[in-house]
Amino acid sequence: MANNCSFNDPLYIHPSDTPGLNLVNDQLIGVENYGIWSRAMLIALRAKNKIALIDGSCCRPPVDSQTSLQWERCNALVLSWIMNTVSKEIFSGIIYALDASSVWTDLKERFDKINGSRIFSIHREIGRLTQGNSTISTYYCKLKQLWDEYSALVILPSCECDTARKYLEHEQHRLL
Repeated sequence: MANNCSFNDPLYIHPSDTPGLNLVNDQLIGVENYGIWSRAMLIALRAKNKIALIDGSCCRPPVDSQTSLQWERCNALVLSWIMNTVSKEIFSGIIYALDASSVWTDLKERFDKINGSRIFSIHREIGRLTQGNSTISTYYCKLKQLWDEYSALVILPSCECDTARKYLEHEQHRLL
C-alpha cells in the first residue's frame, strides 16, 4: 500500500522513518531519568509528527478502514522507536504491547514519580551554587539546568484566582 497520507498527517511515514532509528541518546533506565528521557522523546516524536500515536488522539481505526494498515505501520514504527530507547529490563516488559499509546501511558505511570527529595535537592543545589573557578557561561548553564528541572517538577497553579496568584508570588520570592 502506498503512503497516500499528507505530510502533516500523523500516519505519514517519511522515507527516513525506519524501525531501527534511535530517536534519543539516553536509554530509559527508570525513575531516575524518566523526566529527561520522556522530554527528549516528546521533542523527537513531535518533530516526526507522531505525538498523536502516543497521546491517544490517533486511535486504531476499524479493521476494514482504508487507514487501518497505515495506522498499524505507524504504530509499529513508534513502538520500535520507544523500544530502541529503553533498557533491556524495561524492554522485556513492553515487547508484547499492542499499541504505542498504552506503552507510553504504562511508562508514565511506572516512572513519572515526582520525587519530593529531588525537588528539595534541586532547591538546595540552587542555593549553594557558586561560580567558583567556572566561566560565567558554565555557571549560567548549570544554574539554568537546575531551574529548568525544578520548573518541570513543580507544577504551579494556572488559574487566575487570588489564592493561586498569592501562591505564585510566594514561590517566586522563596526562590530568590
